[in-house]
Amino acid sequence: MRRIRNAAGRARPKQVTVRMAIPMLGDITGVWEPVEAERKAAWELYAELATRVSTVELGPEDGFLREALSSFYSLFGTTRDILRRYGPGVAPRRGPGEITFGALAVTVLNQALRPVLATWHPRLAAYESLRPADVDPVSYERGWEHAAALREEIARVREVLVALANALSEVAGSADLLRPATMPYPPPGGRGGVRVRAVRTGARRPCRKRAGRGRGGPRPAAAHAPLPAGPATPPAGPACPPPGPRRTPRPVRRPAGRPGR
Repeated sequence: MRRIRNAAGRARPKQVTVRMAIPMLGDITGVWEPVEAERKAAWELYAELATRVSTVELGPEDGFLREALSSFYSLFGTTRDILRRYGPGVAPRRGPGEITFGALAVTVLNQALRPVLATWHPRLAAYESLRPADVDPVSYERGWEHAAALREEIARVREVLVALANALSEVAGSADLLRPATMPYPPPGGRGGVRVRAVRTGARRPCRKRAGRGRGGPRPAAAHAPLPAGPATPPAGPACPPPGPRRTPRPVRRPAGRPGR
């Protein structure tokens, strides 16, 4: 995949394959080749999604249902403002199987968020209107007989928004802001199964000695003990050239009748 880099030096893919499952609509699959305006719009919407309760997983006793629905509703105004500011440049005409920022964002709003709000907002509002004055809103909401069913719907919409956020993050070339800061990034083993290996650069590695008989004769067997098992090491440097022929010292010839010193 060919990548370009943003001003911060982070790699941004030239092409992104989007796969997203939307309840009651089916799977959305296509190829997204974003232009610069779409990358900027993707970052703005991603920043909104990453800082909202709508992308946070809620436990059975966590959160407030009204707050989650209000967060869903506010995404309409946020997305509408982004589309208005960037104009038709973020929704160019494309062929079948091709995705744009505008088409993807509006599809998620109309097909994933709008049905949930249209069904559950009036039902929750009708129940809230009957709350006694001496009962706090949280306790009263958790006593609703349809609270568990609404939590399931919110969880399904959250999965769609997280998938949308991941696509926007990839297009914008940003880090995964939905991942807690205490978790390593990239995770152990690398992203997508790719491992990172440190490579030393700089001075050239010294050459290795050739196996066999050298000037000192064969090495003892203890010098060739096997190395302990461990991670693979980078290959050694180039082999040294073979040593030249050994020179035998020539005897000194002295004239007859002259003693040596």
